[in-house]
Amino acid sequence: MKPMARLGVGIGWRPEIAAAVERLEGLDWVEVVAENVCPGHLPESLLRLRERGVRVVPHGVSLGIGGADRPDAGKLAALGERAVALGAPLVTEHIAFVRTSSPVLEAGHLLPVPRTRDALDVLCENVRIAQDALPVPLALENIAALVSWPGEELTEGQFLTELVERTGVRLLIDVANLHTNRVNRGEDPAAVLDAIPLEALAYVHVAGGIERDGVWHDTHAHPVPPVVLDVLAELRERVDPPGVLLERDDDFPAERELAGELERIRAVAGGAAAPVRLREPVAVRQEGSGPVAEAVRTRVGLGQAALLSALVAGTPVPEGFDRRRVRIQARALAAKRASVVERIAPELPGVLGGPEAFRTAFLAYARRRPMTAGYRRDALDFAEHLLIRDLPDDPAARRRLTAWWRERAGARPPRRLVRWARALVGRGGR
Repeated sequence: MKPMARLGVGIGWRPEIAAAVERLEGLDWVEVVAENVCPGHLPESLLRLRERGVRVVPHGVSLGIGGADRPDAGKLAALGERAVALGAPLVTEHIAFVRTSSPVLEAGHLLPVPRTRDALDVLCENVRIAQDALPVPLALENIAALVSWPGEELTEGQFLTELVERTGVRLLIDVANLHTNRVNRGEDPAAVLDAIPLEALAYVHVAGGIERDGVWHDTHAHPVPPVVLDVLAELRERVDPPGVLLERDDDFPAERELAGELERIRAVAGGAAAPVRLREPVAVRQEGSGPVAEAVRTRVGLGQAALLSALVAGTPVPEGFDRRRVRIQARALAAKRASVVERIAPELPGVLGGPEAFRTAFLAYARRRPMTAGYRRDALDFAEHLLIRDLPDDPAARRRLTAWWRERAGARPPRRLVRWARALVGRGGR
């Protein structure tokens, strides 16, 4: 495996802090959520950064490469287009599943894959499909999780090591996620770092979170705590990482605080690495590289569907899972779903009488209607649901909502007779 190009110290670029990011001194590179940029209409801020020599790496969140289905060709093409448009040296994604096809359900979140032989076989084949389709190297990130799968056959270190050995994929190690999994799943970050092939490291994520009732929430909305910097220091003792990046997705601090966080990260990442001996360069193994039997994909898919259905559709928690943790995860998914829809459709709280009224109405809707086609479609479906059934008898509000829906859906809202019929069918199905 060839050494990874050096990236340096960077920050996650977000529109809300674009101006502040441009003013940060000594910034080497930025990472952008791939799904949030259009190759033909890149934000002016990113173009200016590129002109200054700041590298830009697209970071995907919706591929679901750990899912039972083969990667979507359209999503892979879109990820590749963004890499080319940004002149990126690589693209990154997550070791996670985000949806199921039977039934059709969307998590709107990164969910852990079971660390089993079946799931690893599926993941490796999916990675090879992605690598063949992408124009630049791929790196995959370890995710944070609230729940553990029963019956796992491999440790995190064994799972990641075999993934690299069988595919040659790079690793994006999130040290905040290692800490999250220490709190939530009892996994030792040092043991993971000792086990994985650090010569496959592409770069490192650092982010903040918060602990509530014994559960660590990887929020990306809080300052990076000392315990996460400690994990970064442990990694730095083992290897000099090619790049380190600060992630912040919400509740953005003042520019001076962002700069201070970057300096603290730079101080830890720039320390002298211990003279440890890395293993021989990773060579891709040829065994186990044949097509995965459909029966294996089916088994993995059934397990993922059972968990996701319990999380978003209220079906029984599958045997062996921690029911309390599944309930916590389900509430977190619903809250995230409401927050994202409110951000995508900020007009809806005004129609419904304010943020609290919106959140109450949306969460009631979400309990009956799992997401099936992403957040933007979810916002439209919620608006249609209000027009059909739950909007208060307020002609002005209905007119505003109808106009909003029509502008975004590009279609005529359901006629009154259709709304009545759908409402009757909905009540009959309860």
